[in-house]
Amino acid sequence: MQNSNARQPQQTTRRELLARGAHGFGAMALWHLLNRDAVTGSERATHHSPRAKNVIFIFMAGGPSHLDLFDPKPQMAKLHGEPVPASLLASLVDPLIRTSARVMASPRTFQRRANCEIEFSDLLPQTGAMADELCLIRSMTTDQSNHDPAQLLLSCGTPLFGHPSMGAWINYGLGSVSQDMPGYVVLMSNSGKGVDAGTALWGSGYLPSTFRGVTFRNSSDPILYLSNPVGITNATQRARLDVLRDLNRIHEASTGDNEIASRIAAYELAFRMQTAAPELLDFRQETAATRAMYGLDQDVTRSFGGNCLLARRMVERGVRFVQLFHSTWDDHSNLNANLKTNCDMTDLPTAGLLRDLKQRGLLDDTLVVWAGEFGRTPMGEVRRGTSPGHEGRDHHPFAFSVWMAGGGVKRGMIHGRTDDFGYGVVESPVHVHDLQATILHLLGIDHEKLTYRHSGRDFRLTDVHGKVVSEILI
Repeated sequence: MQNSNARQPQQTTRRELLARGAHGFGAMALWHLLNRDAVTGSERATHHSPRAKNVIFIFMAGGPSHLDLFDPKPQMAKLHGEPVPASLLASLVDPLIRTSARVMASPRTFQRRANCEIEFSDLLPQTGAMADELCLIRSMTTDQSNHDPAQLLLSCGTPLFGHPSMGAWINYGLGSVSQDMPGYVVLMSNSGKGVDAGTALWGSGYLPSTFRGVTFRNSSDPILYLSNPVGITNATQRARLDVLRDLNRIHEASTGDNEIASRIAAYELAFRMQTAAPELLDFRQETAATRAMYGLDQDVTRSFGGNCLLARRMVERGVRFVQLFHSTWDDHSNLNANLKTNCDMTDLPTAGLLRDLKQRGLLDDTLVVWAGEFGRTPMGEVRRGTSPGHEGRDHHPFAFSVWMAGGGVKRGMIHGRTDDFGYGVVESPVHVHDLQATILHLLGIDHEKLTYRHSGRDFRLTDVHGKVVSEILI
């Protein structure tokens, strides 16, 4: 028999249930809202006042020879072909090199082409002419001497696969200014050689996948499927996406999978790009003089030049991080011929990019970085043959050169110094983690505060290392 005095259950509205469930449905709803906001790409606050708004990172994969491009060593000419001096031999760690190491002086000529003290190789006359805008770091060091781990260390802050790239970290930390374009775009040069570490260099790792780099193709149509199929209007496409979005949100609410929010954001961005991208990719809007500045009228420079021009047009439209890849500079043999080929492809467009950014007033708040993963040895490469005219250099992590321009960096400056053979750093060493910390600092990010909790610990781009190179900042 039912007790008439028993308390009757009270009716609870859905709103009251969510409000009371601080650790249940309410928390779940809040979590989904916060998570969705985290992957929308909206612009976020900085830790301090930034000097740069955008970054164009020119990644010269393979290890360009600093001794033949940026760091002249006239003393080596006197010892060319001679055994490496005992003072340097003691520091060599490769036993194969130790047994037959001989000095290999650069045949290049170096000279100043601007008003500052920076000397550039004869292979880089156009970039050398822009030296007054550059900060050349001659004292870079890294921990890795093989391509995959060294490229990962430079791009992701660790030699291990599975971690976010620098562009992904920046996209996560700052968000995107543009609503119609990705916050992080990757442009591959049409050299047909790819990069050793592959897509991990622009991946998002354990960050939501919405922060990974979006690759544009280097031939034919840079973006596939920009146009709707015949018979599909924008209204129909929009209606389909709305249904798909609603289904994905239901699935997200039931599973708690934050990758679903990333998927929704990717679909929405792709729809907006259908309108924005055709205008972005239409170089006919540029003057003939501008196209010539980037080398679009020459076969040898057209591919890389097109990417450089596209990078400028992207930062104009609010893309936060643009990464250009060109490979390969891995010259174990035929060094002189290969260097000329790569420099012929990239020198004019790189200088054109700097000139164009400057004349448009964009260089002040756009940081341009030119870097490879390591340098090359001052000794000739003995494992691939040493026949005259076909000499090369091996990988060299202990000293190499990188240059930066714009975005709060001092102009016409040389930072750091290597020894008389370009083998080791003797003044103001800059580790890869220091470079990363400095790039983040210029964007208004404290590299120690930009973290993401994964597998029970807080990760960051610079791991537990890195210091800002304040000497090169304005």
